[in-house]
Amino acid sequence: MLGTSLATTDAKPAMVLDTKGLLCPAPVVKTSQAVKQIQVGDVLQVLATDPGSKPDLTSWSRMTGNELLSVTEDGGSPKVYTFLIRRMK
Repeated sequence: MLGTSLATTDAKPAMVLDTKGLLCPAPVVKTSQAVKQIQVGDVLQVLATDPGSKPDLTSWSRMTGNELLSVTEDGGSPKVYTFLIRRMK
């Protein structure tokens, strides 16, 4: 379902959250805390290595009403997933 882009992703992140090396539920918990530190309409970039962060942050975005702009992953080892999330409220 998730490709490399869900929407236009040329927005510059207001904040970068590095959760690499952390396992569930830490990336979601830290994302929830970080999104409250940016303004409504701003973009949060989240970096994660936990493969579970992909479905977890997708669900979290849907449940909280924040907009998941894009999900990308690099081919490294470990893979790094990059999420762009726009704070909507």
